[in-house]
Amino acid sequence: MTERALYACQVSVETEYLPDQSSPETGQYIYAYTITIRNIGQTPAQLISRHWVITDAMQQVREVKGLGVVGEQPLLAPDAEYRYTSSVMFSTPSGEMYGTYQMVAVDGHWFEVDIPTFWLHQAAGLH
Repeated sequence: MTERALYACQVSVETEYLPDQSSPETGQYIYAYTITIRNIGQTPAQLISRHWVITDAMQQVREVKGLGVVGEQPLLAPDAEYRYTSSVMFSTPSGEMYGTYQMVAVDGHWFEVDIPTFWLHQAAGLH
């Protein structure tokens, strides 16, 4: 059995501009993003931490690292998925994000899951 078959997750992202929470006149553009992470491997695994790289339209980069997501460290059985919504603020009308989740399988094997780059802009939608 290959490592990928044992340890693998798939990530999908939906984004939404939040005009009611944004204030373009003061340079605050708020976006919600909903992540679905699905364990496509054969071993239960827990999401331990995350690492985001967030870039605005002026190419200003900030990184965010921390334990869990939205205060949780979900354990995903094979074929199970976990979905959560969070938000990000930009000082420009658009930006992009990508990153990784650090996971640990129940057998103690650590692995990373790539979060594909997604763009946030006022006409945001499904990516």
